[in-house]
Amino acid sequence: MTALTRADLSRCTATSRRRPSLRSLIALSRQRRRLAQLDARALDDIGLTRAEALDEARRPPWDAPDHWRC
Repeated sequence: MTALTRADLSRCTATSRRRPSLRSLIALSRQRRRLAQLDARALDDIGLTRAEALDEARRPPWDAPDHWRC
């Protein structure tokens, strides 16, 4: 994954936002499932606890931060 730059964020205005595609919703679901499957060492590497990873994995795909939808 890549980080968003200021230029990316400036393109994310309220008028330019669109609904996420089915493909992006499926990808987000897949990423969250994989997050739940990470071992303790991998979670420690990314700075998450098991509880935080499981909480994120339980979120529905349409419950994503606005900056992910640009």
